Amino acid sequence: MGFISEFKEFAMKGNVMDMAVGVIIGGAFGKIVTSLVNDVLMPVISLSTGGIDFTDLFVNLGEGNYATLAAAKEAGAAVLAYGQFIQNVIDFIIIAFCIFLMIKAMNKLKKKEEPAPEAPKGPSQEELLAEIRDLLKQK
Repeated sequence: MGFISEFKEFAMKGNVMDMAVGVIIGGAFGKIVTSLVNDVLMPVISLSTGGIDFTDLFVNLGEGNYATLAAAKEAGAAVLAYGQFIQNVIDFIIIAFCIFLMIKAMNKLKKKEEPAPEAPKGPSQEELLAEIRDLLKQK
């Protein structure tokens, strides 16, 4: 019985629930960013680079000539698909930038905490020592 209650305590902690919500929202956000990259940005980038499709860039490491990466893979040829790597790097940069903007916006919306009031200023160390000296002189 101890194991089940221990697990229940762990699962109901705020950190685990926050993490679960973050994972779910992250998955949904990932779909939005993927659509942004594939459907909005990559066509613009492709247009500006003369219609290059990064995902189809490859180097054939074996024999034969193939027009597309799909044809080379279908034939079982050894290929270095560097275009997919370029696409993943672009995806990462865009995702990182989107997350940066989202966090920046959330920080702006976050209620700024008011600074704690300063402690009232008391006498300086010299003033306290002078008081002690004067009290000792009176005795």
